[in-house]
Order: sequence, then C-alpha cells, then structure tokens
Amino acid sequence: MTQSRMRFGAFVAPHIPPDENPILALEHDMEIVEYMDKLNYDEVWIGEHHSGGWEITASPELFIAGAAQRTRSIRLGTGVSSLPYHHPYVLADRIRQLDYMTRGRTMFGVGPGSLPSDAYMQGVPTAKARDRMEEAIPVLLKLLAGEKVTAKTDWFEVNEAQLQFLPYNDQGVEMSVASQVSPTGALAAGRHGLGLLSIGATSAGAFNMLASNWAIAQETAAEHGKQVNRSAWRLVGPVHIAETREKARENVRFGLERWIDYMSKVASLPLGTPPGVNPVDYMIETGFAVIGTPDDYVAQIERLTAQSGGFGAFLHLDNHWADWAETKRSYELIARFAIPKINKLNANRFSSEAWLRVDNDRFRNELKSAVGAKIAEHAANKGVDKLSPDFIQLFNAQQKAS
Repeated sequence: MTQSRMRFGAFVAPHIPPDENPILALEHDMEIVEYMDKLNYDEVWIGEHHSGGWEITASPELFIAGAAQRTRSIRLGTGVSSLPYHHPYVLADRIRQLDYMTRGRTMFGVGPGSLPSDAYMQGVPTAKARDRMEEAIPVLLKLLAGEKVTAKTDWFEVNEAQLQFLPYNDQGVEMSVASQVSPTGALAAGRHGLGLLSIGATSAGAFNMLASNWAIAQETAAEHGKQVNRSAWRLVGPVHIAETREKARENVRFGLERWIDYMSKVASLPLGTPPGVNPVDYMIETGFAVIGTPDDYVAQIERLTAQSGGFGAFLHLDNHWADWAETKRSYELIARFAIPKINKLNANRFSSEAWLRVDNDRFRNELKSAVGAKIAEHAANKGVDKLSPDFIQLFNAQQKAS
C-alpha cells in the first residue's frame, strides 16, 4: 500500500517589521503565496491580528479572496480566525462565501486569539476567550453543515439561523483548531473531531508535549464518539534554507535579531531565545528552527515524526529573517530537494538510473549491434563508398567485432 505523502506549506502570521511600507508588506505576503503555488506547495494559512505593529493582516478572509484570484491549486486557510471577536453566523457566512470563491480550496482555522492586546481593545476578557471559542465551535459546525441553528450565550445569539449556500463540495470546509502548549486546542479538536494546528510545535515546551497533546485529542474524541486523523494534524516551525549551512547563517543576519526582539518583548508567544546566547546556535541546537541545508530540513521532519508519532503537514512559520531573494530561494530549495526526498517522489527515477548503470554495457552493446547491422545492410545494398566516414568507422568496428 502506498504511504500517504506529507504535505507542506506556510503559516503566514505575518511577521513584518513596522519600518516597511505597509502596501509593499501586504504585497510581499501575497507574492510569497503566489510563489508557493508555483512551487507546488500544498497549503498556506493566514493569520488574524490587530495590534503589535508586525502582524498586520486584520482579515484573513480578505487576503484569501485576493490570493484565490492569483493562485491555481494551493489551499488557503484562516490561521486562525479568532472566534471571540466574531459573531458565529457572520463568520460562517464569510467562510461559506470563500468556499465558493476559492472553488473548495478554503480551510477554516479557529482559535481564541493569540494577542491579549487584541482582546483588550475589543472588550473581550482574555480569561473568557477560550470559553467563548468553545461556545462558538458547535454553532459554526452546524451552520457550515447547512443546518438551521438556534442558540444563545452571554455574548451571541442566533435564531433559526441558516446559511444561504450549502457547502461547495461533498467534503465541506476542513476545520482545524489552533494549539500551543496548553491542552485547550487538543481538547477542542477531540471533542468535535477537528484537525489540530500546532503553532510553535518546535519550541521546547511544545515539542515535548507533541505526543501527549495528540493523546489528549484521541482520548477526548473517543469519549465524544468522534475521530481525529493524524493527516489533519499540522505542525508549525521556523526554517531558513540555503545551499550551505554557512550561507544560511549569513542570510538570517538580515532580520533574525529584530524578530527575536519582537517575539520576546512585544508578542505574547514564547518563541524567542534566552538572553546571552547565540540565537542561531540556540535555535539549531534545540531544534527550534532549521537554519541550514535541505538535508537539515529533512532531518527536522524526521525528528518531528519520531517525537509526534506521525502528522500530516509541516508549515513554515513565515518570517523576514532573510531578505526577499534569499527567502524565495529557501522556499525553492525545500520544494526542489527536501520535499521530494521526504516523500520519496524520485524513488523510481533513482531505481531506473541504478538499473541502467548496472546493465550499461549490455544495453550499449545491444545498441551498437543494432546500428551496426543496419549499416552493414545499407553497405551491402549501396556499397561502402556511399557511407559517410563516421559510418565507415562504425561499420569497420562492427566487422571486427563479428
């Protein structure tokens, strides 16, 4: 039986330094999605954030609508829609519209919201965000399934609510829950039979919890009569790949230190590095990031597979560690050399090459014999004087061999 291939893509928060032109910054993210589509990546997830200066995509749905017009096959997901900030009916209706506009390529990632500052500005108590996510999920699932829903909580109400469109196709919109170190995401995924989106999966705490988080999802699913599938489990981690390890290290000098400063002093995600250490050495030694070659990337996937027990997709935590040209080169090198190795896409090509190497003399002699026979036939019919010097040389060699 053929083993399922791992999928690859990106998680575009995004992380863009605030000194860049915002128009060009948004265009940069759109172009990276276009480029990934050309390189045959499988999927990309677009974040929702409202503060901090770096993570500037306020509406992943708007971004996806634009990207859908500029791409061919790559799947496009909200990464993630912060459920406490949206009325479930309006959000479900937007996702359904995207389902049609993308011809079924839309994925729906959900979470409680990662930046407390976003919640504060909207009057959402951070302590209640995860509870509100849990309240919204079952309503969203029913609406997206085409059902009529009546429900009331202390923050939203729906009365005989039903979307005007049924799902674009039989599969419907795939839905995934964001997860970090806490079990909240795994519990929600298991309770509702959803995919799991493990953000920051390569950080020390999240890496150590991979297997146990999946176990929580499985156990919770069994308790609620649901199933979770490893193919719908996505791990997220930062990478930068170059032709050599030395070049990769040199490339990330462009923007890595500013990213670390943002993550450790502005954002609430614990994805920075401890003070007083070489950040590149630390990230490589702890496995937090791949800064190296395509072979180093392959090794990271093998490491994550062994730790987790298996997952369906790996997403690059997109960043501006390197400049634009080297960032694109990183995506290209992964697509050209790492992904084919991981998924054994060239197994038959290598087998065919090895076969011809072993039997090269036999096939070479068969070819020479066949060509020589036709030359001899022509010479017998027309005379040797009608042959070119090259043919005569080959004919004489054939005569001596016989």
